[in-house]
Amino acid sequence: MSGRADFRTLTPDAVIDAVESLGLRADGRVLALNSYENRVLRVGLEDAPAVVAKFYRPARWSDAQIREEHAFVRQLHDEGLSVVPPLAFAGDTLQAHGELRFALFRLQGGHAPEMDRAEVRMALGETLGRLHAVGAREPFAEREAINVDGLGWASLDTLLDGEWVDASLHDRLEDVGSALLDAVESAFADAEGVATRRLHGDLHPGNVLWRDGRPHLVDFDDARTGPAVEDLWMLLDADPHRRETQLTEVLAGYETFCDFDRGELRLVEALRALRIVHFHAWIARRWDDPAFPAAFPQFADRTHWERVLGEWREQLAVLREA
Repeated sequence: MSGRADFRTLTPDAVIDAVESLGLRADGRVLALNSYENRVLRVGLEDAPAVVAKFYRPARWSDAQIREEHAFVRQLHDEGLSVVPPLAFAGDTLQAHGELRFALFRLQGGHAPEMDRAEVRMALGETLGRLHAVGAREPFAEREAINVDGLGWASLDTLLDGEWVDASLHDRLEDVGSALLDAVESAFADAEGVATRRLHGDLHPGNVLWRDGRPHLVDFDDARTGPAVEDLWMLLDADPHRRETQLTEVLAGYETFCDFDRGELRLVEALRALRIVHFHAWIARRWDDPAFPAAFPQFADRTHWERVLGEWREQLAVLREA
């Protein structure tokens, strides 16, 4: 699906109109929250606590995919995990305002977790073990799976077909990118047979809030099917020595609730490579959104792509060594 979208019609008045179309009474206060992919806003209400309104980027996910994500979060919430499911109106969690789709959530506070503390990593492991135990019960029917074609080769094609890469670097980017993705495919082939399940899909520390002595997981927008290690590796240090200690602490909590196949660890660097390639394609696909040139002004510069080439070569060397 195309990621291009026009959020210019999403003025504060339009946000208020959307919220009030559900029978709520906004007090006029609208505060934009940090989000590039979608538009997320805090909306004050006259006779109730403020809510968070999330307006989905058109053409990214289908209605069925969004509702399936919502149902997964509701299931996790009902199992006692600290997540916030969307609010339902007339039995539906996905709403429409003009051509835009949105959902409302109760406002949930918290602060960044202290990732250098062993007890925090163990608590995160416990939460992930519970999440993955639920995620393994049934598959997604609509959400996408982690795969090299969609996240890797399609992303490389986006970059090579666009106008961002300097012509003198184009062939080198194609050669290095192809070699990197070939190595990723080999890693996935070596790990054939690894179990997959429903995942958070984008579990970096920025999507974890700490409150009341426990981790609170936010932003399931990238929920996918994949190996359990996808939800673990971004919480760990890139340095192998520190990562080993951190992984031991995370798994001490994780395996209280869910078994972990150590064979999945061979996928960590392959998954990192996929994320690296996909990240640049994500920016390219969103370039028509004014928020992206403002946030990534260096994206079309030759020096940026020289750094990307260096990053990809380093990751290729890591994969080959692994």
